[in-house]
Amino acid sequence: MKYKRILLKLSGEALMGERQYGIDPVRLAEYAEEIKKIHDKGVEIAIVIGGGNIFRGVAGASNGMDRVQGDYMGMLATVINGMALQGALEDKGMLTRLQTALKIEAIAEPYIKRRAVRHLEKGRIVIFGAGTGNPYFTTDTAAVLRGVEIHADVILKGTRVDGVYDSDPEKNASALKFDSISFEDVLKKGLNVMDTTAFTLSQENKLPIVIFDMNKEGNLLKICEGENIGTEVNI
Repeated sequence: MKYKRILLKLSGEALMGERQYGIDPVRLAEYAEEIKKIHDKGVEIAIVIGGGNIFRGVAGASNGMDRVQGDYMGMLATVINGMALQGALEDKGMLTRLQTALKIEAIAEPYIKRRAVRHLEKGRIVIFGAGTGNPYFTTDTAAVLRGVEIHADVILKGTRVDGVYDSDPEKNASALKFDSISFEDVLKKGLNVMDTTAFTLSQENKLPIVIFDMNKEGNLLKICEGENIGTEVNI
């Protein structure tokens, strides 16, 4: 396998499937099956999942809610998604641990870096919930931060599109897809890969990012086996 330890970043919206909000159990089961394929190959897996299918702090703030309060609500939404994914993974026979940046000891361990690494070494899948535990930071930033802390080989960002394009492929049929691109070129071209804080943190720590279509069966396994799927952002 090309990667020994990965940090998989999933958006909350991805869990909606065909629904308008919430969690689609069919999509959840599909993701669990895709994750099982690489788990069975011995890849150490950590996961960060967003909460946009339940609540977005930014959206709450635009409706007059206090931004900090809204962001904490968003963090709790990521914990709900983490619990749902944990259940789906365990249904497939995998051992998991949910760790959260906010203390919710009845349902999850508090995030402790050394403990997380030990779980990974033992073959358990670790799901990180509640973002960084701080308002004003996205789950993209949380994903890169945790990836750096646990010494992941790569950030795999599963989205609905199959990579990075020079313009929006849903609006421009002739948009050009990049197979690989440097951090510097992403910034020069003003491409939207991750929010600026997450992207800069990844660049400074030389942690590559692969953006790929998580909804296409087998893509996750192919990436871990070294196939050129999606777009790799690297030094």
